[in-house]
Amino acid sequence: MDTRIKKIIAELIKQNVITAEPSRCKKLSGGTVSELYLLKVDDSEYVLKLNVPEVTGPEALFLDTYEEVGVLPKILYVAPSKTYIVYSFISGSTDYSGSSKKKVLKELAEGLITQYEKATSESGWGWVDSPSASWQEFLGNEVSYAKESIGSSLGPADYQFIAGLVEKVGVKAEAYLLHGDCGFHNFIFNEGQLTGVIDPAPVIGIPVYDFVYAFCSTPDDLTKETFDYAARFLRVRPSANYDLVLIGLYLRIALCGKHHPEDLTYYMEAWSDWLKIVDRSNEP
Repeated sequence: MDTRIKKIIAELIKQNVITAEPSRCKKLSGGTVSELYLLKVDDSEYVLKLNVPEVTGPEALFLDTYEEVGVLPKILYVAPSKTYIVYSFISGSTDYSGSSKKKVLKELAEGLITQYEKATSESGWGWVDSPSASWQEFLGNEVSYAKESIGSSLGPADYQFIAGLVEKVGVKAEAYLLHGDCGFHNFIFNEGQLTGVIDPAPVIGIPVYDFVYAFCSTPDDLTKETFDYAARFLRVRPSANYDLVLIGLYLRIALCGKHHPEDLTYYMEAWSDWLKIVDRSNEP
């Protein structure tokens, strides 16, 4: 255990966050930009997460806002410097075999997304730590960024089509505080049951954004039937959000090309299918 972690643990004991020196302090893998440690004190387990204030602050805000939501970790301490936070550990794995995507999305809608609270949009939309002036601007920036890394998978005409869809999405929408990185890679399962959602990267936006993000985050079962079934548990009209699905797929294809090229074929098939769906829904 390095000196920095020892100092943090001493502070946590001083602040009565933990009652004694941990019997176990294990560095966890999986943190892409954060340092994560599992602390075991008596029979309780905690996560110590270190990052810059611009990341840790919004995450703490999200967890504090939704402290009563059962699938989220319980935040226990935020350093005054906002360079680290401590929250409860949720046991399980990101393996959701034994459960269907329909079931997981239903559980997500009922257990988290329908619990979201309205937020002020006066300070901007999109990333809490780097807001945009409007929801359209946030989505447009994300799509533009994706265009730069999408390679040869989709061309200029596809980008123009998606940019046109962005102009129509949620023009008069109310703002909510969202998880922002609501993908299956951040879901914890026990025996196929969704029991935890971790690692928020908070966004001010519309709740269905997180739902679409989750739907697009794995290459399996990217069907209209699955989306329609699960979206109804958000109490929204599925067809009103088909444009957002295509935007989500565009963003995912760009990400997939960089990090998960083995999934690209599945996403391109889904892209073709959803293009036909959106074309049909836009007919008079």
